[in-house]
Amino acid sequence: MGRLFGTDGVRGRANADLTPELALALAVAAAHTLAETDRSHPPLAVVGRDTRASGEMLEAAVVAGLTSAGANVVRVGVLPTPAVAFLTAEAKADLGVVLSASHNPMPDNGIKLFAAGGHKLPDEIEMQIEAAVQANATTAWDRPTGAGIGRVHDLLDGADHYVQHLVGAVPHRLDGIKVVVDCANGAAAEVAPVAYREAGAEVIAINAEPNGLNINDDCGSNHIEGLREAVVEHGAHLGIAHDGDADRIVAVSADGDEVDGDQVMAILALAMRDAGTLTQDTLVATVMSNLGLRLAMSAQGIRLIETKVGDRYVLEALRASGLALGGEQSGHIVMPAHATTGDGVLTGLHLMARMAATGKSLAELASVVTKLPQVLINVPVGDRTVGAAAPAVRAEVERAEAELGETGRVLLRPSGTEPLVRVMVEAATEATARAVAERIAELVRTASPVAS
Repeated sequence: MGRLFGTDGVRGRANADLTPELALALAVAAAHTLAETDRSHPPLAVVGRDTRASGEMLEAAVVAGLTSAGANVVRVGVLPTPAVAFLTAEAKADLGVVLSASHNPMPDNGIKLFAAGGHKLPDEIEMQIEAAVQANATTAWDRPTGAGIGRVHDLLDGADHYVQHLVGAVPHRLDGIKVVVDCANGAAAEVAPVAYREAGAEVIAINAEPNGLNINDDCGSNHIEGLREAVVEHGAHLGIAHDGDADRIVAVSADGDEVDGDQVMAILALAMRDAGTLTQDTLVATVMSNLGLRLAMSAQGIRLIETKVGDRYVLEALRASGLALGGEQSGHIVMPAHATTGDGVLTGLHLMARMAATGKSLAELASVVTKLPQVLINVPVGDRTVGAAAPAVRAEVERAEAELGETGRVLLRPSGTEPLVRVMVEAATEATARAVAERIAELVRTASPVAS
C-alpha cells in the first residue's frame, strides 16, 4: 500500500482505490487516534458528504467503522466541507469526516478528516492514522460490544444552521448585487443560493440539480465556460463557481473575465485592511500564487507570507501567527474569524460585500493585481516522485531559473491528490513562460511515462 494521505485527505477511484474496506479501516484508526479516551461519555463524530453516488456507500463504511470503535455519529447529509467543519466545532465533536473528492470527476471520491474544533489534521496525526491502517492495527483494538457500540443520529437542520452562520458573518448587505452561481451539481446546490439570497443578492443558480452522477460534469470551478455565458446573458454583476464540496470559488466579472483566488485574496485583504481587521497587515498565500499578487500587496503596504501548497498549510501559518486572511490561487480562501477551513460560500459573500460597500465592479476591484503571464501544465505520470525528481528534470529547472532571472520563476510540484506533476512557469511574456513550461513538461513525461 502506497502513501494514503495527499494534499487534502485520502482520494482515489471509489470502489477501486478507495474501497469500503479502506474507508472502514480509516474511520476506526481516526476514531482511536483523534477521540479523547479519558472522557465520561463516548467520543462523537460528525459525518457529511458531497453529492457523489459513491458517497452513500463510503458513508456507510465510515459510519460502521466509527461506531465499531465506540464513537457516536451525527450524520449531516450532503453539505459543503466547511459546513461539516463548522458543525464539528459547534457540536464539540472529537472528529469530523467528509466524503468528497472536491473538484475531481465523479468516479473519484475522498475522505477528509477534521480534529476537534473542525481543524484539518497536521502531518504527524495523518501519519499516525496512516501507520495504523497500514499495520492493520484496526483489528488489534478491543471492540466494544453491547451498549459500548456507537449510535447513529441524523441532523436534519445542519444546512439551516450553517447558512445562518454565514449570513451573520457578512460585513455588508448585498442588496443590488445580481450574481450567477454555478453549484457544480455538488454540495453547494442547497446552501449557496440560499445564503446569497438571504444576504440580499439577486441569485440565478445553475448546475444546482445534483443526481449523484453529474457533480463537476462540465461545470463548477474547473469548467467556467457556462458560467461566463450565463453572466453575460443575464446581465449579472458577477458569477461565482464552486467546486464539488464548495470549499473554494472562481469568480467571473460582468464581462465574463475570470477572477482567480489571487485577485480575490487581494480584494479581501484591502477590504479587511480598510476595516482594521487584517491582523499585522499580513496575507498568507502559497508558492503557487502569481508574482503579481506579491507586487500588488507590497505596493499596498501589505506583507505576504508564503507556504507550501494546500490550504491546511495556509491554515497552520494563520493559526501560528494569529493572522486573519490567507488562501490559494485555486480559490481556497481562509478567514479564521469565521471558518476553520477554506469556505467558498463565505468567500463569495465577502467578495460581493466589498462590491456593495464600494460600489465598484468586480473587474475594477480585481485590477489591483497585474498578473504576470503564468503557464501551468499538469503532466500525467506513472510515478509523481520520479517525474519531479529526475536528474534531467532538475537540471532543466535550474537552467530555466537562470534564464528567467528576476523576471519569472519555475515551480515543479507533484500533485498531492492525482498522478500528476504540475509544471508552473511565470515569465515576462506568455510565449516565454509556455516555451519553458513545455520544455520541462516533456522531460517530466520522459522521466516517468504513464503505463499503456
